[in-house]
Amino acid sequence: MRRVTKLAAAVTATAALALTTAACGGTSTESSGDKGAAIAYDVGGRGDQSFNDAAYAGLQRAEEEFGWEGQDIEPSDGESDADKASRLKELARQGYNPVIGVGFAYADAIEEAAEANPDVTFGLIDDATVEGDNIVNMVFSEEQGSYLAGVAAAKATETNVIGFVGGVEVPLIKKFEAGYVQGAKATNPDIDIKRQYLTQPPDMDGFSKPDLGKEAARGQLDQNADVIYHAAGLAGQGVIEAVAERDKWVIGVDSDQYEQKTLAQYKEHILTSMTKDVPDAVYGLIKSVEDGDPQSGVIRYDLSADGVALSDSNPAYREMTEVTEAVAQAKEDIVSGKIEVRQTP
Repeated sequence: MRRVTKLAAAVTATAALALTTAACGGTSTESSGDKGAAIAYDVGGRGDQSFNDAAYAGLQRAEEEFGWEGQDIEPSDGESDADKASRLKELARQGYNPVIGVGFAYADAIEEAAEANPDVTFGLIDDATVEGDNIVNMVFSEEQGSYLAGVAAAKATETNVIGFVGGVEVPLIKKFEAGYVQGAKATNPDIDIKRQYLTQPPDMDGFSKPDLGKEAARGQLDQNADVIYHAAGLAGQGVIEAVAERDKWVIGVDSDQYEQKTLAQYKEHILTSMTKDVPDAVYGLIKSVEDGDPQSGVIRYDLSADGVALSDSNPAYREMTEVTEAVAQAKEDIVSGKIEVRQTP
């Protein structure tokens, strides 16, 4: 797998695009689609043990099944929408199809690149929706999965104090907070929920710096929280470390963080994770292109489709019958429509 480094990604793609445009006169009709798929990562890049790694897992599955070598590219610090658009256009020019942007930050870039390359399918993972015949919006009901996380936290706590750490205070992460708070309060109206965001936009460090997550988690632990749910990408590793140091519970996000090898030393403290089936979404889009029938429009991954869920890899979680039964009942009530989960706190 060829990979462009975090610092060089935008510069390399932009420079290559400029050279090609000068020589060939454009990019919109030159994509052969013979190189397989490409993904452009969100803040934190590959190795976050969470959102980006989940997307990469889908790409890996497709590579193994279809026998080609795809491309994955890191973001650069402080890059602009123009940088993102240039990167996506360059991937399309090189023949990658589909081209997938990981994260809501790619919304404007996807729209621009898709318009310039109508014969290439572009995918956008997250809650932003962008219209276009060759655009697929892979949208997840994070608030539903987070409701289950709130139920689990409210049942597992021994101090009646739980925490939430969000990476950056943007609408997407507010969905995580909203579901978590609603689920916890529905389970125990008297529960005390500590909430903190690591950064405010346009500062996206809250998704990439573990030290920020560790500091926030320590503050909540000092206030007697014994279960903390994070939605902070790479910065969430700091939350996990801080919670493990205090021998408390943490709830992971996006991927099953109990199963992540680089987090193995902390796994006994990862009670569960709110997972998003990003690998299957990425693989499904790629397969549709390989099959000659590309997906388009909005595809929603919710509890009813197992697009979001709570993992049960930790044996300690499976043994908590009161917790697992409450979570199962909450899932049933959400899927049936008995419970409607809010998207804002």
